[in-house]
Amino acid sequence: MHQFHEQIARELNIKSNQVAAVVELLQQGSTVPFIARYRKEATGLLDEVRITAIRDRQLQLAELEKRRQAILVSLSERELLDDKLHQTLTAAADMSTLEDLYLPHRPKRRTRSSIAREKGLEPLARDILRQDRRPLEPQPYLDPAGGVATAEEAYAGARDIIAEWISEDAEARGALRHLFIDRAVIVSRVVKKKEATGSTFRDYFAWQEPAARTPGHRLLAMLRGENEKVLTFSIRPPEEAALSLLRRRYVRGQGAAAVQVDLAVEDSYRRLLAPSLENELRSQLKMRADQEAIQVFVDNLRELLLAPPLGRKRVLALDPGFRTGAKLVCLDEQGQLLHHTTIYPTHSEKQKQEAGTIVVDLCRQYRIDAIAVGNGTAGRETESFIRSLDLPAAPMVTMVDESGASIYSASATARAEFPDHDLTVRGAVSIGRRLQDPLAELVKLDPKAIGVGQYQHDVNQTALKKSLDETVASCVNSVGVELNTASAELLTHVSGLGPVLAGNIIRYRQENGSFTSRTQLLRVPRLGAKAFEQCAGFLRIRDAANPLDASAVHPERYSIVARMARDCDCQVVDLINQQRFREKIEISRYVTDSVGLPTLHDILTELAKPGRDPRAGFSVFAFAADINSIKDLQPGMRLPGLVTNVTRFGAFVDIGVHQDGLIHISQLADRYIRDPSEVVKVRQQVMVRVVEVDVQRNRIALSLRQG
Repeated sequence: MHQFHEQIARELNIKSNQVAAVVELLQQGSTVPFIARYRKEATGLLDEVRITAIRDRQLQLAELEKRRQAILVSLSERELLDDKLHQTLTAAADMSTLEDLYLPHRPKRRTRSSIAREKGLEPLARDILRQDRRPLEPQPYLDPAGGVATAEEAYAGARDIIAEWISEDAEARGALRHLFIDRAVIVSRVVKKKEATGSTFRDYFAWQEPAARTPGHRLLAMLRGENEKVLTFSIRPPEEAALSLLRRRYVRGQGAAAVQVDLAVEDSYRRLLAPSLENELRSQLKMRADQEAIQVFVDNLRELLLAPPLGRKRVLALDPGFRTGAKLVCLDEQGQLLHHTTIYPTHSEKQKQEAGTIVVDLCRQYRIDAIAVGNGTAGRETESFIRSLDLPAAPMVTMVDESGASIYSASATARAEFPDHDLTVRGAVSIGRRLQDPLAELVKLDPKAIGVGQYQHDVNQTALKKSLDETVASCVNSVGVELNTASAELLTHVSGLGPVLAGNIIRYRQENGSFTSRTQLLRVPRLGAKAFEQCAGFLRIRDAANPLDASAVHPERYSIVARMARDCDCQVVDLINQQRFREKIEISRYVTDSVGLPTLHDILTELAKPGRDPRAGFSVFAFAADINSIKDLQPGMRLPGLVTNVTRFGAFVDIGVHQDGLIHISQLADRYIRDPSEVVKVRQQVMVRVVEVDVQRNRIALSLRQG
């Protein structure tokens, strides 16, 4: 396993001892967030991205080694393993090379080649492949009773054997593989009579481009069209280039034998090699496209989860609707439901006045700090109504993205939280809580329901779920979790916990009251020393007896802080509250074999701002007041908008007309950019220019360029 360390270190351009440290910590049960935050000295300051890369590459190489050993055992048991083969298999650096080397020795089903061998034609095949000047003599192999009645039948069988030999030549396959990678062309054509029903894919009805330069989103679109039987799809290099490569390797001279070998080369390529290598390349390109799409989703999800929270404010939240009215809820600072009702601000004038009276009274009664309006159906109309009211204390009014709120409201989590309320109340509560703390609320959803990806249903779902779950965990741990108010869903993502321990913490809290110290976690059933080590630093206890329990300082380092306080002749709380004491600390005095300057600097940062939220501060956003539908738009208008999704081909922006507009990548900046994420992020506030409006197709083209 140690050879992996050297290889991974070379690939990631880091030191092998860093790789070894990460692998050892992972094997001990440490999580990626814990290693990145609390084991900086051991890893040499590696971040979560590098640690994750080490973990994934280690698993990949271990899988390669597992397959290698299985092949060696199989060959040994069948007495096919000699020293040379063992050496070449051991040297194989990737799965494709390993499988190419094993291919000639793999147990086979009955093929055209094996049938020809059964007819005794292998010696003829060897004679032909030698291509010496001796005349071919098929007569000895003729056996009408055995299925070889003519010379041509003998030659055909021999060619089948030669074709298989060519297809199993590891060097030939390797050379062709490079040709496929470098020169394959994607060709997409529409299936006859599918032009109308498959109009979504009309861009690919007659499309071709080099596979090496095909963006992932375009590949996924064509694959979806093929899957829906609208498109035919192929990925191959020019056939003559492939045949020329094989001819140079196998065909010698122009004699009768060479003619037979040439025919075998063509058959081998068209029947065996091309389909196999095309499938292999298709899988590789699909994997690359999946990784690209998943990364887009991951980046967008991270921005959404780490969106600025309003914080502990009293919120009135509205889930708007035309026919059914707007469901209204009032929440306290912790997001607890205080009141709910339904108002009808888009109905008759009388109902509108009644709705206004209700909102004003509730704002006064519950001392509302902010009003959150869902951005779905009737959202803009409801927002305009709220802004028209003379509200007491002038609460902040803002639109909130309600994507996935309906899914949450029908979920088991929502039913458990609000068993006595219907879906509409739960949905409005979710909207209000998203304003207070987006992260705490969005973790209750399957990330795929949030809708901030590209082609998310076309990618490998196992890989997508793994990446999204890890992103949620990364965000949760980077922010930290308030132990006494966190939901089970939020606690589940804390390093070292998971659903079982999260549930046990909730039950302990219900039975014993609020936690007063982190050490109480050790009383939670099944939460042992290892889980405590992994989770404690990410859990916060507001107003705990030990002020460090509200910080990101890990309990294993409390003794260092206590020494610092003693050396400064003060209490730990004084180190937190008074800068003059922190300025006295000479951190070099506290360096040990296991605690270095990185950890000590982190401790000082925490003492200055215990439990600091890394998310940006909240800023109010408002759409243009007089623009409510796509029909209100005109080219040239400049409007405020919120980025709702970032893809490889551009960004989608909500400008308040119930239909997101697209900023194509070419319109994102006055300079060339390779990736839209260089310029925009999800939930970013932007000022866009309307370029084109297609009311009939409900499409809006936007731009961030100056001219």
